[in-house]
Amino acid sequence: MTFGVTTARVAAVGVAEPHPDCPLCPRLVAFRDACRSRDPAGYNAPVRSFGPATARLLVVGLAPGRDGANHSGRPFTGDWAGDLLYETLALAGFAAGTYDERPDDDLALVDCMVTNAVRCVPPANKPVPAEIATCRTFLIERMAGLPELTAVLALGRIAHESVVRALGQRLAAVPFGHGRQHAVSFAGRDLQLFDSYHCSRYNTNTGVLTTAMFRAVFAQVRAFLDGA
Repeated sequence: MTFGVTTARVAAVGVAEPHPDCPLCPRLVAFRDACRSRDPAGYNAPVRSFGPATARLLVVGLAPGRDGANHSGRPFTGDWAGDLLYETLALAGFAAGTYDERPDDDLALVDCMVTNAVRCVPPANKPVPAEIATCRTFLIERMAGLPELTAVLALGRIAHESVVRALGQRLAAVPFGHGRQHAVSFAGRDLQLFDSYHCSRYNTNTGVLTTAMFRAVFAQVRAFLDGA
């Protein structure tokens, strides 16, 4: 299904969630169309953010997985990364209900929203710099649309760098590092930016990220928000 969406409409200021037929990145559009042919029952569109608009915490991942969020239509839903993320969110008090790898389960986020730096599934899970920069418009508007936003958790270096650029900061001034915490500002508001290695199967299988390491970052975020 197509919606006759125009580039001007998609890129309009104030739009935090892309249109289902967002045309801004030709390579991603072509791959999205291929996914629709391969998996006609799947979502196969830019994946919208998940969580309440009153959230104080925004978790930013990289991009939807082809057989995970791109199929299910909900960030981190349907793959290993989501198993670890939503389990950890629940343990830290940021999720309630049961995560069952599908968008119609009874999982609800509490004081937290989950999104991605790039909203469309990229070939080989690797968006190119131009695609990351283009989709940053939606990340900026997503942050602007959360009036209670106090903390951002970036999962992985690419998400971190996109968030830093969305904040108008220099990468050298806000370096990525697992477990790091940075005082930043956005639209006149003081925020805390937290970093973690991405909760991908590759990172957990290779020991780059352990469950304990991931839980420790969320404990750090929880302590900050509770103190705030």
